[in-house]
Amino acid sequence: MLNKNQETFTLTWKFSMPSIRLFVEDDLSFGSVITLSRPQTHYLVNVMRRRTGDTLLLFNGRDGEWKTELKKIRRDACDVKVVDFNRKLVIVPDIWLVFAPIKRGRIDFVAAKSTELGVRVIQPILTDYTAVSRVNEERLRMNAIEAAEQCGALTVPTIRSTIKLSKLLADWPAERKLIICDETGTAPPIYKALENTSSTKEWAILVGPEGGFSESEFDQLRQCVSFIPVSLGPRILRADTAAIAALTCWQSVLGDWHSDPKIKQL
Repeated sequence: MLNKNQETFTLTWKFSMPSIRLFVEDDLSFGSVITLSRPQTHYLVNVMRRRTGDTLLLFNGRDGEWKTELKKIRRDACDVKVVDFNRKLVIVPDIWLVFAPIKRGRIDFVAAKSTELGVRVIQPILTDYTAVSRVNEERLRMNAIEAAEQCGALTVPTIRSTIKLSKLLADWPAERKLIICDETGTAPPIYKALENTSSTKEWAILVGPEGGFSESEFDQLRQCVSFIPVSLGPRILRADTAAIAALTCWQSVLGDWHSDPKIKQL
């Protein structure tokens, strides 16, 4: 038999379990029943120990966030029913991350952290000095989805197929400003460049490979009308560090960090 303190602790723990958020492809609306995938079922039932009647949150990048109730557990799947609307969809600012692939663990890091920082598109590119020739876009998407589930985002970045830098620049839209993280030391500090072009709504950040851009690539970049070279300080940053640093600066000056946090707590 539990004493009063133990009973209070048990009740507190039961009702303060963290809300589980999962991304689904299905449409979400009141009363609809969603069948979760085998990996999601394993995570929900075997890892998080959820049972019939427990609640979780679902989002799909289109319909906002919905509260659902676990209705039926099977061996390889489970059914949840949408019972209440939780949060309306909030569109993230129009910022893309364009980067040369890096080693596996670090590219996973870039996908996850750039999702947390609110990018809309993740675009891998191949350059003259890119050391990694193949990119697993599906793995990047899985890392982005997991990050979105954990950080409270309502959308998942679009993961685009890897292309050559020359092809990217040839088709680059003139209205989208392209910030180049320039390690030569001749570019202005990033915050000054951002403050001087604050009226622009469409942006992208380009981070090169660990070996930097070749001279011919710099020539191509200079010909791009949207080209904005910036400095990230006096130290040479690793590619993954540069990507996160540049996104952080952009969010602090032009992004949604100026808005009040309104994440609804259940």
